[in-house]
Amino acid sequence: MSDFDPGRRRFLGHLGLAGLGALGASSFLSACASSASGPTTSNGSGAVTIQSNLSSPQAKAAMEKLIETFNAQGKGTASLNTIASETFRTQLPTYLTSSNPPDLYTWYAGSVANDYASKNLLLDVSEVWKSLDDYPQSLRTLSTDASGKQIFVPMNNYWWGFFYRKSNFAKWGVQEPKTWTDFLALCETLKSKGIPPIGIGLGDTPWIASAWFDYLNIRINGAPFHRELLAGKQRFDDPKVKAVFTRWREALPYFDPKGKAYPFQEATTALLAGKTGMFLIGTFFADAAPKDALDDLDFFRFPIIDPAVPLAEEAPTDGFFASAKTGNPTGTKALLTYLSSVEAQEAYVKASSGIVLPANPKAKASDSPLVVKGKAMLDEAKELTQFFNRDSNDALQPTADTALTKFIDKPDQIDAILREWQAGAEKVFKG
Repeated sequence: MSDFDPGRRRFLGHLGLAGLGALGASSFLSACASSASGPTTSNGSGAVTIQSNLSSPQAKAAMEKLIETFNAQGKGTASLNTIASETFRTQLPTYLTSSNPPDLYTWYAGSVANDYASKNLLLDVSEVWKSLDDYPQSLRTLSTDASGKQIFVPMNNYWWGFFYRKSNFAKWGVQEPKTWTDFLALCETLKSKGIPPIGIGLGDTPWIASAWFDYLNIRINGAPFHRELLAGKQRFDDPKVKAVFTRWREALPYFDPKGKAYPFQEATTALLAGKTGMFLIGTFFADAAPKDALDDLDFFRFPIIDPAVPLAEEAPTDGFFASAKTGNPTGTKALLTYLSSVEAQEAYVKASSGIVLPANPKAKASDSPLVVKGKAMLDEAKELTQFFNRDSNDALQPTADTALTKFIDKPDQIDAILREWQAGAEKVFKG
């Protein structure tokens, strides 16, 4: 549901509650001007104000429909204040720390929400979660802060995986791999046929490489270690991190050598044209896919490396959190309860015309084979991670971009690269 950020996050944001529409409906391609110039606040037990960054036309209309329905139910009153995405992002800290802040905010789960919670800026919504017993434990964990209380209510998520064209795999006589050994064998087969096995788009989107780091780390060292590393509680020059790059190095000979020069959109074009075999990417990549190619797309999960490591998947999750200083906590929680319901999430799917993965497991998503498969993969996961800068912060992302692109170019220098990465991370964490 997030079209919230410039650059990298804007592409991810197109997925949000409507962005998976890239797989079957129009995507949210640009942010509109805000419908108001600044935050609106609630007065005592009056209307609950929602500060929303969902400014793309379909997303804005879908949210307006939800608020209209909520108000008609007689369980409370809410008003929607839509802000242009970049303005919202930069002003969010100001909203939350003001003396009379808006009540509720569209945003995403992960380190930013937890950071605000650690500063006592977010409302404890554990009461709302009492009615969310059907939600998977992975989403509950993702919505829980360090003190054990829930501070976030998810609305949707999307997934990452190795995408490919079914017709090409059939033509090449290959199948989806399950293990890392199978994966490398698949790469070798494609390479022997003259096909660069792995697409990559690092041009002006170097953050794409972070998906490889995230997945290798959660497959080898597990999601808890991954989160601690991105929170500054572990070191990037730790032998456990070097083990990630040892595995990654096994796959480097199979990367498309041209992929370092162009962004992920062009890497998508190469995949669809059969010039590469597969591409580790989020579902937003299908923005570039023509409609006649959508039915030919499929994906497989990032291969298992150590079966003993609990299964985790990258699933950027969007939803809502509320101000701890809301003047109407009862009304805010009532609205959150509605937004977490099957009714609300299915209504959003319909109004946004998007293919989505609603957080409520009883809410109906698209029945397309691709979406059904993606949902099943996330439901099977023991834990869900987000993406590098969602599990860490925006300031740490450039350190990853530098380290990972340098590794792809000069894998022999991994020890020096990891020392440099740790030094850069320390500067970020120490402020």
